[in-house]
Amino acid sequence: MSSRRQGRRVPPKQYTTSAASQPGSAADAGTDAELVTSSDRPLGSRSANRAAKRAATGVRPKVSARGGRSGGRKQSSNTGLIVLAIGAVAIAAAVILIGNPFGKPAASPSASIPLYGDGSCPTSQPASLNTTDVKTVTIVTQQGTIVMEIDGALAPIATGNFIALAQCHFYDGIVFHRLVPGFVIQGGDPNGDGSGGPGYTIADDPVTTTYHRGTVAMARTSSPHSQGSQFFIVLSDSANTALAGASPGYAILGEVTTGMDVVDAIAAMPNSGDAAGNGATTPVAMDSVTVTDGPPPTTAPASAPPATTAPASASPTTTAPAPTQ
Repeated sequence: MSSRRQGRRVPPKQYTTSAASQPGSAADAGTDAELVTSSDRPLGSRSANRAAKRAATGVRPKVSARGGRSGGRKQSSNTGLIVLAIGAVAIAAAVILIGNPFGKPAASPSASIPLYGDGSCPTSQPASLNTTDVKTVTIVTQQGTIVMEIDGALAPIATGNFIALAQCHFYDGIVFHRLVPGFVIQGGDPNGDGSGGPGYTIADDPVTTTYHRGTVAMARTSSPHSQGSQFFIVLSDSANTALAGASPGYAILGEVTTGMDVVDAIAAMPNSGDAAGNGATTPVAMDSVTVTDGPPPTTAPASAPPATTAPASASPTTTAPAPTQ
């Protein structure tokens, strides 16, 4: 009997507390003593001894399919973690499909395109216009159309810059922000208040002719080489007195060939007055500005309105420091 018990390595169905059955006795040497954690603990039921053996050997109980005291809670915990993981994956998939609903929307592809221009505008002084080149620039507004002849021989640097900006549609949508009746109308500032430009300035050209009604010229500050994108159209021959006295002068681009009646209509619109810089209160926008090669098909002299002498202080300069590159 003793050898059979030793070979089965399982505890008998029942145990007594007699000395023969105590752990460490001669009868149980090498058998039941291995199933308990201390030599003075009496043997109990079969399940108790199994538990003791597991504790002694470090073997963890298996989780039953139906759960149990030791395995059920872990299974329930794991199930909860799986549910949470599945939920997180579902939320992530929804975010990918409909976009991020918790933060700012992603930038539109068009956000990288400049507010003015088609994205191809120069970022520094562009190439000069050849002195033999003549271009036609057409400005369409709600008041009518203005046609200009731009002559490279007058100011190669300034005309090259003006044509480059017009060709990349920089001027489309920009307003005539300054109106000085009898003197000039001024536009070309993307800020709409006389403080802006294309992000760079150009070198000055010498002025080789006089200003007269219909002359188109570049505006700038009193500093040299501060011209950018702003330009003006002269309303009266008498403006030459004030304009010619500036040093350096305002580079002359060309002249209006048709549409001076439109220029006059824009000049007559309300403005804030001389003390406030003659800012247009309902500015007229250049809806489109296009360039074609060669002079305009017809060149008509600009009709002159009643002469008005403008004060020298009304010079068509920008009202803030020149735009910097």
